[in-house]
Amino acid sequence: MGLEKPGIRVLGIAESWTGRKRSILAGIVMRGDLRIDGCALGSVTVGGMDATEAAIGIVSSLDRSDINLILISGAAIAWYNIIDPDQIFEYTGIPVIIITYEESGGLEDAIERHFPGDTLRMQKYQALGERDFIRLHTGHSVFLRRSGVPIDAAARVINRFTLDGKVPEPVRAARLLARAVMQSFQNGI
Repeated sequence: MGLEKPGIRVLGIAESWTGRKRSILAGIVMRGDLRIDGCALGSVTVGGMDATEAAIGIVSSLDRSDINLILISGAAIAWYNIIDPDQIFEYTGIPVIIITYEESGGLEDAIERHFPGDTLRMQKYQALGERDFIRLHTGHSVFLRRSGVPIDAAARVINRFTLDGKVPEPVRAARLLARAVMQSFQNGI
């Protein structure tokens, strides 16, 4: 799996959404020494069901064989657009961790309220299962859903790439890029 090697490369994926019909998805490849080693962009439909395909699209567009792990910020992005880590792992062969930052009683009620009768969306969300809780070396806690990586290895990688706070650097950098691209579109660039 290569998650312990010094030259590990993690693809962080995050979004920026400001109420438009499409949300920007950015991917940042970061090495174990925290150097950025690549980037890619995509978009997802707000309130759609294409987030998994968009994440796979980012991986595919990079066309790299040296990515050891995919780290995604959020399982339900762009207004309940559900990301399926198992499908991404199955398609790419790269282990996947979805990281979230807050305790939650789940999204079932919100999905039912905003998407009444959308059984596919509800099934996709419920198939994600329970989240794993980990405490970081920074003193903060995060929650993980994962595919293709055991919890102990996932915790080590998250700790390795989190310098302070609770957001790992590949995801933090991806979020910054997504936000900058979204702001550029809003400013007409």
